[in-house]
Amino acid sequence: MFETVSPAPPDAILGLTESFKKDPNPKKINLGVGVYKDENGTTPTLACVCEAARRVLAEGGTKVYMPISGAPEYGRFVQELLFGPEALADVADRIRTAHTPGGTGALRVGADLLKQLSPDARLWLSAPTWANHPAIFGAAGYDVQSYPYYDVATRALDEEAFLGALESVPAGDIVLLHVCCHNPTGVDPTPEQWGKIAAIAAERGWLPFLDFAYQGFADSLDADRHAVLQFLESGVEFLVASSFSKNFGLYQDRVGALTLVAGDEKQADAVFSHLKRTVRVNYSNPPAHGGHLVCKVLSDAALKEQWEGELNQMRARIQSMRTAFVQGLQSRGLEKDFSFIERQNGMFSFSGLTDEQVGILREEKSIYIVKGGRINVAGITPKNIDYLCDAVAEVIK
Repeated sequence: MFETVSPAPPDAILGLTESFKKDPNPKKINLGVGVYKDENGTTPTLACVCEAARRVLAEGGTKVYMPISGAPEYGRFVQELLFGPEALADVADRIRTAHTPGGTGALRVGADLLKQLSPDARLWLSAPTWANHPAIFGAAGYDVQSYPYYDVATRALDEEAFLGALESVPAGDIVLLHVCCHNPTGVDPTPEQWGKIAAIAAERGWLPFLDFAYQGFADSLDADRHAVLQFLESGVEFLVASSFSKNFGLYQDRVGALTLVAGDEKQADAVFSHLKRTVRVNYSNPPAHGGHLVCKVLSDAALKEQWEGELNQMRARIQSMRTAFVQGLQSRGLEKDFSFIERQNGMFSFSGLTDEQVGILREEKSIYIVKGGRINVAGITPKNIDYLCDAVAEVIK
């Protein structure tokens, strides 16, 4: 069976990291993989998480299997973050949450669930989108389509084409939308535009599937849930795939959630029963440790306050690097305007670099950027920014 198997192509992002690790250049910079890095270029474990881990370990406890959908308290904390306590109080009866292995696990569980419930539905993704999105939904058997999103000329959202495409999506299809910190562009709809998007979903009858991987990395925990609340207020059914990888720094613990919003309590229970069957035949039940850490932090007022402070610091550092990068390029005499980078949100930016320039930066400067020019701004530090700006200015000139 295995004799004729050829190697699979490397992952577009993780494969880049493997090449980076093998590069002997001491000046090498990895702007590919989407992980937060501090001013020293390391990915820290948050202090609140360290304290939570100490308490969890001290308390001991059992290693027995988790429930199929995870601990009930974990689901409540996820819902409070997604919707806010005030909005949640009015609609909690029609919302259900399952603990999943990361945001990617949530996407796949949601994909499998919806494929069972509506096998003929098509799945719509933004152009461009996260490189793993087409693979996840393609593997689940979907006919994957795309809708216009990013305007290369203006470096902004192509509102007319975007909303026009959403208005033409047939009823019963599924539209995946990035809630904030769009990956890979960093360009998000405004609150007013989200209101239009939710209204279109309600009018046209397609199902929103919200990818919410970066809550707290755009403006704040509260402000970043605006899109979710717009769909909640519109009355439509929808799914939310969320993750604690970025805002808790729990990358290797794979802590995510899939939340469904149904029309009423009876519908929520019925769909959730199918969601749990989907989990059961996939990974049976979720890993516990990361969820315990999240619950420990969010159940303690002091730890929660510490977490929000650390999250605010991460967001502020990324924004400061956006500003420094733009100013660094401008100071090197480039005619091109890079100010759009400061207007983008989250870790990622469509830098405007061509694939040829990306290749030169990798081969000649040991600067690793994903094909298409997407950079992880969190990989820029005070120590490497001058080298980066010099190299980028050189290839552009």
